Amino acid sequence: MKRIKIGIKKLKTMIQKTIKRIKTEQLIEKYMKDNVLFIMFVITGVLNASLLRILCMPTVESIFSIQAFLADFAVVTIIGSFAYFLKPKHRFIYYICFNIFLTAICMINSVYYTYYTSFASISMLSLTQYVGEVGDAVTENVIQLKDLIYIIGPIIMLVVNRKLKKQNYYKRIEVKSERKKKAFVTLITGACIAGVFLLTLTPTDISRLLKQWNKEYIVQCFGIYVYQGNDVISTIQPTINSMFGYDKAYKNFTEYFEGKETVHTNEYTNIFEGKNVLVIHAESMQTNPMYLQFNGQEVTPNLNHLARQGMFFSNYYSQVSVGTSSDAELTFNTSLMPTKSGTAFVSYPERTYISTPSMLKEKGYYTFSMHANNGDFWNRRVMHQSLGYDKFYSKSEYEIADENIIGLGLNDKEFFTQSVEKLKKIDSKHEKWYGLMIMLSNHTPFSDTEKYGEFPVDIKETITNPDGTTEEVVYPYLEGTKLGNYYKSLHYADSALGVLIEELDKANLLEDTVLVIYGDHDARISKKEYNYQQNYDKEEDDLLDRDDENYVEFDSYQQELGRKVPFIIWTKDMAGTNLNQEISNVMGMYDAMPTLGNMLGFYNEYALGHDIFNIKDQNIVVFPNGNWLTNKVYYNSQKGEHLSLVNEAISEEEIKNNNEYATKLLDVSNDIIVFDLLKPKDIEPEEEKGE
Repeated sequence: MKRIKIGIKKLKTMIQKTIKRIKTEQLIEKYMKDNVLFIMFVITGVLNASLLRILCMPTVESIFSIQAFLADFAVVTIIGSFAYFLKPKHRFIYYICFNIFLTAICMINSVYYTYYTSFASISMLSLTQYVGEVGDAVTENVIQLKDLIYIIGPIIMLVVNRKLKKQNYYKRIEVKSERKKKAFVTLITGACIAGVFLLTLTPTDISRLLKQWNKEYIVQCFGIYVYQGNDVISTIQPTINSMFGYDKAYKNFTEYFEGKETVHTNEYTNIFEGKNVLVIHAESMQTNPMYLQFNGQEVTPNLNHLARQGMFFSNYYSQVSVGTSSDAELTFNTSLMPTKSGTAFVSYPERTYISTPSMLKEKGYYTFSMHANNGDFWNRRVMHQSLGYDKFYSKSEYEIADENIIGLGLNDKEFFTQSVEKLKKIDSKHEKWYGLMIMLSNHTPFSDTEKYGEFPVDIKETITNPDGTTEEVVYPYLEGTKLGNYYKSLHYADSALGVLIEELDKANLLEDTVLVIYGDHDARISKKEYNYQQNYDKEEDDLLDRDDENYVEFDSYQQELGRKVPFIIWTKDMAGTNLNQEISNVMGMYDAMPTLGNMLGFYNEYALGHDIFNIKDQNIVVFPNGNWLTNKVYYNSQKGEHLSLVNEAISEEEIKNNNEYATKLLDVSNDIIVFDLLKPKDIEPEEEKGE
């Protein structure tokens, strides 16, 4: 009898559980049926955000980032909850509008990441005025098939809505009393998910979110939607801070430079004082191609010649951000870093800058800049005045025939030829001068191959046949690839430098002139292209298999370290002297001004970089995204990991100290520009003394 009672009790419990499970399943089924649009809105929103991380940053940390998933889930759920305040028939409009908005965020960031290896900022809206002039570069090199995958979200929403209309869905779920209840329950659910997400964060995570300069890390940890919302706050923050944050910024600025070294002389002090200076801003010119040959022909023979005869800084790195060429000009001339939001040239053109042109003007130099492009591109017309140039020769002052156009404008050979004519007049009127010439032909998309001249990027080999005869075999190699076209474009740009040297020499303008050449930034070539170059299988005209013994892994570290650009100081009589040398210590673009300044006889006490001949192997190059480089180690702040460049372990203390240094430097640099901290302070009049 006892066993029967126990059996009945167990059966009863089982029935109750079954009924409960059925009711639960029915509730879930009913919820799914009554909230189809909301569910699809959340799924597509979170899916797009996840795809963005996976496609842009295909690392284990990004793919399996629970933090980012929770953050995106919470944001989309909270946004979706407010639709329940609306009548069912109006909810689709709400969902589709926000779905398109979230899709746009993902698409824009996907395109942006392809080109800049970073994520977009709302502050870049001010730069859309320049897209028209570089439209080909965008369409040919940036927009890819993967950038269009995100439109599947709105498409799914439209298809679902059409199906629901046919089922008379919106009238069926119209229950006015449930609207607020559903809205609040969904909102609380989203808040709970957000709460769980917040519990996973560390103080370091929050610090990086507030600073915003490590964008990849923020998206990996916080998701794209939190990043974009935080970016909006960061963008408007300077306007707010300019009213409320000045005192703190000025205090940090003062403390930072109080501890700076005071020794700024060495064996190179004043060696070029009083000499003319001509600076060449070499568009997209990198250092590594200087060591390349195709069929015995150098990619950059003229640049190599100048490097061999001059002072060649072989480990010099650009530090540009979204402002690309304009950031290079800023950092080269002022020893400041690009701003965290927007660009200095566009967002802060009327600040006070201590620059190489302005300091040489104080020493009696006439200063000028030349660029055969629209004077308002990157807002140069205004910014060059702020940098201290007396005259800016822009597109309107050059004769540009259709046959002389390459890429974005006047080809470099014609640009240099016409510029030297202008330089002759300047030299006849002024005792000493400092000039900048900005090259243009080697600008992406590197597609005017028929105008670059003959420079095959294939492999030619002579083989001997069994009968003793010989023949030449040609393997395509890099022909038709973007990287191959870049080398063709670079070879043309290098030949233009040869024309410049020849024209300057004919005009006797090299006798008392220091020529300075720097690459503004790398060519933005994908890792895939470099991998193909390294692992080309000529027999199959294809990429080697990964399991092939000759396969060479080209990783992200090699790509980053390969972004270095040339920096050469050259005079006609330098070859064979103690100045004719290669300097291999790592340098950043912000080290150019202090190094050149010492040679030309001026000193900027607020430079962020260093004279390389003073700091030597102790130098550190900080990049706008928080990464940094020394002779010993490269640190990737997005991954929180480092690569030792020497055969020794790198201590955690060294990593920690350099991270702190990088953070302070980026903060101070940004504050200098945003708060105009270099602007001369008003001098208070002394109180009149009584008798």
